[in-house]
Amino acid sequence: MSIKIVTDSTSCLEKQLRQDLDISVVSLSINMAHQSYLEEAIDPVSFFAQIEKYPVLPTSSQPGIQDIYDIFEKHIKNGHGVVGIFISTELSGTYATALTAKSMIREKYPEARIEIIDSRSTCMQQGFAVLAAARSAHKGESLEQVIDAAREVMKKSKFLFIPQTLDYLKKGGRIGGASHLLGTVLKIKPILTVIDGKVAVLKKIRTSEKAIQEILRIFYEDVQKKGFGEGVVHHINDEKGAQTLSEKIAVHLGVSLPVSPVSPVIGAHVGPGALGIAYYTNK
Repeated sequence: MSIKIVTDSTSCLEKQLRQDLDISVVSLSINMAHQSYLEEAIDPVSFFAQIEKYPVLPTSSQPGIQDIYDIFEKHIKNGHGVVGIFISTELSGTYATALTAKSMIREKYPEARIEIIDSRSTCMQQGFAVLAAARSAHKGESLEQVIDAAREVMKKSKFLFIPQTLDYLKKGGRIGGASHLLGTVLKIKPILTVIDGKVAVLKKIRTSEKAIQEILRIFYEDVQKKGFGEGVVHHINDEKGAQTLSEKIAVHLGVSLPVSPVSPVIGAHVGPGALGIAYYTNK
């Protein structure tokens, strides 16, 4: 029995990687101007260019249970086991919906092997766990080994990012542990991260440039102590800034990190102009 990997669109995985490793992706949606759009069908560049002009903050919605059920059933009917890795339950109801879909599958297919993992994060911090699971599955490893591969990367990963403003996180209800910054946000540039599945403040810095320097310091220190696994420079409508950050890393480490816009769903809650690094270490 081979293992198939299922995740959601906020994992920010490139389509070629999905195809190469046979990763199934279920899409969240963006609700905007009284219409709903599948995140998978949205061009991030044009979306983030529009979001600042839009008078009302777009909202997001999790995948329908039937969408997840159908993907699970397709794999189970073909004799495969399934490992699903989804956005943090603190940020979306997708994980809970996947658990319900799993229960429905097990009622119809009692012998089905399905395991659902809460990534406790999103974007490529989640994506790296998905890739680890998919690579393990691609090698023909067992369901237990696939799960272990994902959890091992989860333990060694970080997502550090600098928002231009906390307004979007506040309006979207995803402010988490950063709520106490709202009164002082004009005076600082916070470095945010995801801890226990929630947005949290890692550092409070005075300027954007010093905030960038600080996330680089943290990243370099981690890599020096624990070795480098993989990484990506994330951005929200700031490709130039992301490229500059990637070039700085290449000069220092001799490793070129790819540049990737975050998913529209996450971008709608963080806001344009954000920069960050998602990565994991070897130890």
